[in-house]
Amino acid sequence: MNTKTAHRGFTLVELMIALLIGLFLIGGLLTLVQAMKRTNTTQSGLSQLQDNERVTMTLITDVVQSTGYFPNPLVNSAASEFLVAAPFTIAGEALVGSGNWGDPAPGNTITVRYATAGGDGVINCSGATSAVAAVFVNQFSVDNKGNLNCQLTTVIGGVSTVQNIQLVSGQTNAAGVLVSGVTQLQIYYGVQTNTAVSTNSIDTYLDGNTVTADGYWGNVKSVKITLTFVNPLSGQAGQTSATIPFTRVVDVMNMTGVTT
Repeated sequence: MNTKTAHRGFTLVELMIALLIGLFLIGGLLTLVQAMKRTNTTQSGLSQLQDNERVTMTLITDVVQSTGYFPNPLVNSAASEFLVAAPFTIAGEALVGSGNWGDPAPGNTITVRYATAGGDGVINCSGATSAVAAVFVNQFSVDNKGNLNCQLTTVIGGVSTVQNIQLVSGQTNAAGVLVSGVTQLQIYYGVQTNTAVSTNSIDTYLDGNTVTADGYWGNVKSVKITLTFVNPLSGQAGQTSATIPFTRVVDVMNMTGVTT
């Protein structure tokens, strides 16, 4: 038996080939891990974007739809429930907005108010209710840090309490952050400018400053809201836009429907 042949190890060429195969396998594994990481990041970003869109639009829709509501219309009236108080300049006025549609970020503001009898389940922009009769004044805006804010004023017995609501943690703070990642709020108001007909039909959409100039706040039937969110996929292949707009048209509850 040849001792040298029996105990011969791998040659340098064999070791190099084995090392090369190992490097290819490791490279493939790293590529797979990176692809899975990118996919997970993409899915998380899209999920967060969808959650933000759902939270913000559901909340704003619930609030805007309640504009002008007050309990027991046989006893109360809009003028008696909604007194003149900034930014409302007319008794009974329940919705005002500011800004032009083409304004740069952070965009426009919208303020709506409505009443609750207490214990009737009417919520404000924090999602909370009042146990006693109150008027809720909700003002939505976006700040330069990319946060959608709601300043809530609760009027009970003529006394006003102002809060800045942080919906995400359920607490209050000075910033009043509801959702992050919002760059702009743009609003159009569906207005019936032809008051000669009683169909409650919208014949034009105007921005807040135009509605104010023309004195049409009492004729607003719907609100077209566009929130622009940061695109979580920005910079990835096929994604050229840094932001994603999300639009919803909300009926003002007490202003829609055919009048007969």
